[in-house]
Amino acid sequence: MALRGPDEPSEHRYRANPFIWVIPLILSGIGILMITSTTSPNSFVLTGTPFQTGLRQLRWLAIAMCGMFFVYSVPVRVWRRLSAPLYLLMWLLSWLPLIPGIGDAAGGASRWIRLPGLGVSLQPGELLALALALHVAKLLTRDGDRDPMKIFCRILVLIIFTALPLLAQPDLGTTILVFVVAMGMFVERIGWRYPLIAGGLVGGVAFPLLILLEPYRMRRVFAFLDPWEDPLNKGFQAIQGLIAFANGGVWGAGLGHGFQKLNYLPAAYTDFIYAAIGEELGFVGTMCVLALFGFWLLQTRAAYFRTQDDFKASLIWGITLTVLLPFVINIAGVTKMMPLKGMALPFISYGGTSLVTMWARIGLILRLEKDSYLEDEDDDRARTAA
Repeated sequence: MALRGPDEPSEHRYRANPFIWVIPLILSGIGILMITSTTSPNSFVLTGTPFQTGLRQLRWLAIAMCGMFFVYSVPVRVWRRLSAPLYLLMWLLSWLPLIPGIGDAAGGASRWIRLPGLGVSLQPGELLALALALHVAKLLTRDGDRDPMKIFCRILVLIIFTALPLLAQPDLGTTILVFVVAMGMFVERIGWRYPLIAGGLVGGVAFPLLILLEPYRMRRVFAFLDPWEDPLNKGFQAIQGLIAFANGGVWGAGLGHGFQKLNYLPAAYTDFIYAAIGEELGFVGTMCVLALFGFWLLQTRAAYFRTQDDFKASLIWGITLTVLLPFVINIAGVTKMMPLKGMALPFISYGGTSLVTMWARIGLILRLEKDSYLEDEDDDRARTAA
């Protein structure tokens, strides 16, 4: 590594890895195109303009980019110091959707907070998942007691605490997400043994009970096992998603020429946007999306191995999991590899909160990478001076 001159500030030598933010920008652009395409018929009927929903997502992208720059401007040590207050604030916000007049219900769930005068809703569960990853990274790497059992118990209590408002909404998908992210971060830093036991108990006992207690979850399981048993009700969405992929073939029907968006495929611009991509851009388009995500993961992996600080490495890993898991859950559900979970496709699906929080993750990764680079430069300079 080339050393800077004695009077040259290290900040002037740092260059961010452009792929960490360029690839999400490409994915966000694909999302805006597909949102515009899949909503243009309904938007034209309701508002007289076919691009209303796409323009709204474009405005959210502008807000998300501002959020990314704000997060990037804050040093990592500040985020680490504020991890507990931020987590507590997000936890309290996650109870607000349950309050009548404040919460905004949709599809039988109360997961959103209506922002008066703005005409938009905020989903605090998205913010809570990010705050959890930040605080778990701190718990795993703070000085003092290094007993793995004690650390695991603290994280398990934190997961249960996090699950309370999420299950009350109800939001089983985000609950599963925070559990897997926290356990994944523990595995990365300490080991497999305790997460393997906890995962077995949750997967074998708690998870089946949560499904049995809610009829709509059982309907999703039955629709996954045999969607053609009730093709006009329980299995309708899964079948229409598969039809969209079949219509697209290899090269797709062409941007704007898909038929499933004409009220055949519900939520074509949110949870099922990957199926809409398959219909209009074909197998090639869906593989390009997968390739972009895969290449982005390689960049975050490089940032992870570049840092020598345990907290930064753990946080990069945790943030990566909070992007990777929704990506896998969404695509697995749409392609009928697992029951539908109603989780947005990162950077692509319509939704302001999801887009803003995803770009906040990008800003945090860039900041972690920058601080790691500056520390390496300072170490090199100290060794040279010695």
